[in-house]
Amino acid sequence: MMESVFNTTEPLAGKRILLGVGGSIAAYKSPEIVRALRQAGVELRVVMTRGAAQFVTPLTLQAVSGEPVRSDLFAAAEEAAMDHIRLARWADALLIAPISANGMARLAQGLADDLLSTVVLANRAPLFLAPAMNSAMWAHPATQRNVAQLRADGAHFLGPDSGSLACGEEGTGRLLAPERLVGELRLALTKKTLCGQRVLITAGPTWEAIDPARGFSNRASGRQGFALAQAYAEAGAEVLLITGPTHEQTPPGVSRQDVLSAQDMLAACQQGLDKATDIFIANAAVADHRPSQFSAQKLSKTDIPNPLPLSMNPDIVSALHQDPRRPRWIVAFAAETRDHLAAASAKARRKGADVIVVNDITSVDVGMGAADNACSVLQGERVLHIPRCSKIDLARYLVRHLSSIFSLPATESEDLHE
Repeated sequence: MMESVFNTTEPLAGKRILLGVGGSIAAYKSPEIVRALRQAGVELRVVMTRGAAQFVTPLTLQAVSGEPVRSDLFAAAEEAAMDHIRLARWADALLIAPISANGMARLAQGLADDLLSTVVLANRAPLFLAPAMNSAMWAHPATQRNVAQLRADGAHFLGPDSGSLACGEEGTGRLLAPERLVGELRLALTKKTLCGQRVLITAGPTWEAIDPARGFSNRASGRQGFALAQAYAEAGAEVLLITGPTHEQTPPGVSRQDVLSAQDMLAACQQGLDKATDIFIANAAVADHRPSQFSAQKLSKTDIPNPLPLSMNPDIVSALHQDPRRPRWIVAFAAETRDHLAAASAKARRKGADVIVVNDITSVDVGMGAADNACSVLQGERVLHIPRCSKIDLARYLVRHLSSIFSLPATESEDLHE
């Protein structure tokens, strides 16, 4: 049976986010936060404090948000409509980024002497706080007492991160990057339909070393595997991502283990099966061969055998299929250049995969190493064609499609988005 079905959306699209900008020097990053939220498709309103206006102007935030920026609790036109109540009731979530040590202290005490703090007290939606301050201020007992109180009151903390601070010091207190903030919001606000499910995913290429300086690999970027890890985490699954060498950033809510070779990856996967696993997704582009011998010393070019003796690498999908702890479902990926459906179907039968996803890698700007992807999903005689789209859109669609195939129970956790 042949199908061509594709319909997916950004989980944050249409969410109403109220962004509060506090009086930290990191407020200068708030226009980038606004852009990142708008790119995710949220409906956005901005409230800023007087302190924030010392670092970024209301006009700047109005220009990038496309909406009026509120800051005055006693603005006649706004308060005639009880603006602090209306804003609080409008929002699906309230994000204050950045929030300073002083801002957290005021919220922890329940003060309501400006528009933003008044909105927080009237707010019924999830509250997210992204601190930014000097590391000594963050570590101070008073600040940590306020953090504990705010958590007890139901606030969710995003960060702070560690790194170079505005004062020139290194430490904890850095505002999360805008993309990371949006990712954390997405993780928190997406409906959790796969709670209790454990997913093991491989991603990226492997590196098969000849000596300490040389080896061979392939052009896989790891983007699709990382996108799958992100999509499963968004859906509430427990995700272990085992990846070869890649520059991709770990998605929020995902446990990551880095490996180099195919043998390393197999060992990590087998160790991952020590905990019962529902789904194994073999997305990594694993090298079929490795050098038969590794030299601990760098070889001169005249010392490298020609031809280079090779040994077969283990087949990770086959090995996990034969393991007594076999995951309930195994999803393999295949990259093909000809007769891709027939080749993928035969590969699934040979390896013991329940489902196989195949890419035609002769396509231009799609698949391995590219930002977009297109694929066909095979389960027995059933074939689903997914046209070109971004890798994260494809991943989110695959999560829903595979869940319907596997008839996984939709066990929902407490929903922050409600």
